[in-house]
Amino acid sequence: MRASRLLSVLLLLQNRGRMTAEELAEELEVSVRTVYRDIDALSASGVPVYADRGRTGGYRLVDGYRTRLTGMTEEEAQSLSLAGLPVAAAELGLGTVLAAAQLKLYAALPQELRDRAGRVAERFYLDVPGWHRGIESLPALSAIADAVWSSHRIRIRYERWGQRVVERDVEPLGLILKAGNWYLAGRCEGTDRTYRISRVLELTDLGEEFERPAGFDLAAYWQEWSEQFERRMFPRVAVVRLSPRAQALVPFYAGSVGARALRAATGEPDADGWLTVELPVEPGEPAIGELLRFGSHLEVLEPADLRAELAEAIERMGAFYG
Repeated sequence: MRASRLLSVLLLLQNRGRMTAEELAEELEVSVRTVYRDIDALSASGVPVYADRGRTGGYRLVDGYRTRLTGMTEEEAQSLSLAGLPVAAAELGLGTVLAAAQLKLYAALPQELRDRAGRVAERFYLDVPGWHRGIESLPALSAIADAVWSSHRIRIRYERWGQRVVERDVEPLGLILKAGNWYLAGRCEGTDRTYRISRVLELTDLGEEFERPAGFDLAAYWQEWSEQFERRMFPRVAVVRLSPRAQALVPFYAGSVGARALRAATGEPDADGWLTVELPVEPGEPAIGELLRFGSHLEVLEPADLRAELAEAIERMGAFYG
């Protein structure tokens, strides 16, 4: 523990230059007396730490005392500030670990590259969740992450769609962050399944270590699961005509599924710019609501029953304003 703290003191002084004992104590969440002892220990081990006295004084390293990374390009240094997801790391209980890792990396960079990496952090910010979505409460996420790391079986009480609560013994294989939502890839009764973390009501670590399946590829699993999920969510295909404005709105109203359908369209726009597209849609009433968002800029051609359902919904709406 102390060795890790001594390294943090050293790296803080490398990164920030002169710091007072009070500033170091606040940063490391220890007492000022502990900082004094740590500084003495660093000096005794040969680290050139100097104390500048006076109102503007503090501790600093002798100029030029620095560990450097070799072989890092300017572009790599700039990407350093974008490599992590601080919010995700905090949710996993790794916020302080990520901060320490970034501190070590910055400390090892030459001054010029460190300045460039800092400028990227000042100019770019990654906000993962989509618009108009609240932050999910995820009390079980940190414990699930621990089980993934330690390969421990867990028992969860899980709320399935329709508010039906089930209990499952799961071998947690990996975590996925998708559009601000966390998912668990796990094996239950010999079958790989996906669980949304926000629906985990209770969790118990069974303390039993399991053997991860040989060759399990989390990225490949998630891609395959996502494709299957989309097929389940959008089992119907509507042949629609889209105005130029509707074509521009497809990525916003129909998401990535609609955007792919738009790119896959093989026909040419007519004289007015309208384009015929085969658009995957959800079953039942959700499809009506999604299509009505386009207003008069979309016409359903097929299937006939969906066209009739949409016409009926429009007629009912018109009755309110007739």
